[in-house]
Formats: sequence, C-alpha cells, structure tokens
Amino acid sequence: MRIGFTYDLKADYLALGFSEHAVAEFDSEKTIDAIAGAIQTHGHDVVRIGHVRALAARLVAGERWDLVFNIAEGVAGFGRESQVPALLEAYGVPYTFSDPLVCALTLHKGMAKHVARGCGVPTPSFTLVTTPAEAAAVTLPLPLFAKPVAEGTSKGVSAKSLATSRAALVEVCTDLLSEYSQPVLVEEFLSGREFTVGILGTGDAAVALATLEVVLLAGADEAVYSYRNKAQWRELVDYKLLLDVGDDASGALRREVEEVALAAWRCLGCRDAGRVDVRLDGSGRAQLIEVNPLAGLTPGHSDLPIMAALKGVDFATLIGEILRCATDRIAAAA
Repeated sequence: MRIGFTYDLKADYLALGFSEHAVAEFDSEKTIDAIAGAIQTHGHDVVRIGHVRALAARLVAGERWDLVFNIAEGVAGFGRESQVPALLEAYGVPYTFSDPLVCALTLHKGMAKHVARGCGVPTPSFTLVTTPAEAAAVTLPLPLFAKPVAEGTSKGVSAKSLATSRAALVEVCTDLLSEYSQPVLVEEFLSGREFTVGILGTGDAAVALATLEVVLLAGADEAVYSYRNKAQWRELVDYKLLLDVGDDASGALRREVEEVALAAWRCLGCRDAGRVDVRLDGSGRAQLIEVNPLAGLTPGHSDLPIMAALKGVDFATLIGEILRCATDRIAAAA
C-alpha cells in the first residue's frame, strides 16, 4: 500500500516560536523516522505529509493514498485532534485510529467521563471549574485532583495537582486556568495503584495488549503521574507489567483493570489502538481516569511501545498490528 503519514513535528513548531512545553505532545524526527521505518518493514511505501495544513494542500492538489497513518495532535481547541480525521473523511481517504467524534470527545476529559459514566464505566466523582470562584465553591470531598481538561502527556499535572485543602485547590486551579486557558477538571483523588492498559482493535474485537503499572520511585513527585515524572521516567518511574498468574489476586486485579479499560474503549467508540488509564480507589476498585485514542508511539519512551517491548513485542510488530487492526476494520465496513 501507499501509506500517507500525518504528524506534528516538534521542530516545525519550535521554529515558529512555540515553547518546549507547548510542543510536548508533538513528535521528534527520530520518532517519525522510527514509525516510517516500521511501516516500510511491512512492505508499504510511506509518504511523509506532516501537519493538517500540509495535508490540506496535498489533498487540494489531488494527491491520494491507500491509507493514512495519522498521529497528528493539532495545535489549538477541543477539536484539534479531530482536524486530520475530519479532513480525510471529507476526501474519502481511510486512516488509522479514531474518528473525529471520538478524538474530540476523549480530548475533553470531562465530556468523556460523562459518556463513560452513562455507559456504566466506573470513574471518580468530578466537576469542571472555569473560574477561581467556581474552584472555591467545589464541594467534593478532599483530597482532590486538578488538571487541565484537554491536555495530554500529563501537561499541567504537578505535585500541586493533588490538593489536600480548599485553599490549595483554589491556588492550583487559578494557576491552571491562567496557564492553559481552558476549564480545569477537578475529581476525587484515587489513592490506589495506577495502571495504563494498551488496547488493540475496535469494538468487540478489541483486546488488551498489556497492562502496565506506574510505580513512582524515590525523588518522584509523590502520588501523581506528573509531567515531570513522565518526562524523566527513566530516573523517577518503574514500569511493571501486571501479570495474570491464574486465579490469585494478581490475576483477578488484571482482569478487573482490563475490563474497565475495554468497557471505556468500546463505549466511547475508540478504534485500532491506544491506551486507557485506570487507577484504584481506596477500596481497591478499578476506576477510569482517561482514554488516549492517539497514544504516543516513541520507541523506548511512550507507554504503548514500552509495554509492548516488556511483553516481547518489538516496535515494528506493534506498528504492523496497528495497521492490521485498521485494515481489518476498513475492510469489514466496506
């Protein structure tokens, strides 16, 4: 197949004056090379397109592809991850990963949690605040956790995100509102273990690739998977596969965590591959945190490739499985 490749390259935006923090979700040339190389190992020709404006120009010029491998995040707004899928749908070009509706819904964590809760997926109680006054009026029980409603890569998550007093909640919400110019999601803090589940497939065909436990080491921001912890994971985080060893507690826990993740994935309509973050509450019950339908794919750094590698699945095989899931889905819908 002739496969187009859409992405947001960090260097392009840094050259335009964006800060390193602003481009944290975008990809390096090394990551783009790795993905393109992995696609080529499966016998496909790769056409590097780049961001949504480059895609638009090439579509208008009449260029087409058999499939587009899309990891473009977009720059601004709740619909930024939907821009490339929507444009491809307008021109009838098939693509990998989730559709425009799902990308917009899951980027807005509050909306995604409303839908997931309506489907019966367990998630902690939450509210959205848009002003410091609204933060002061929150009545959910402490401790509470605050983060921007529509950011990824743990942007906006720090040690201050865990608020143990009303004053601390107002302070962190005020800071986040000022820095990110979007609502802040405030939810009950889950004090238990944290996991991220890698998923391959769509609908009933979706399966858990693996479940990774996030274990914070000495020196890490305590109790939160913060931007700092994620960026410096080699020193601050130990990733461990949650293994199913039969009918004991570990096996039962993995099944519960993956059941919550798959229920959220299916109910929100996610496709092909991605991750779902799950955390245990104080009673040890698995609860949905958020869904990531455009999971990072940097080899040796992003969670999905890390868990695949720990399970013995190399990067090229992982990319091949994503392509298989997409082409099977597209063929089934034809």
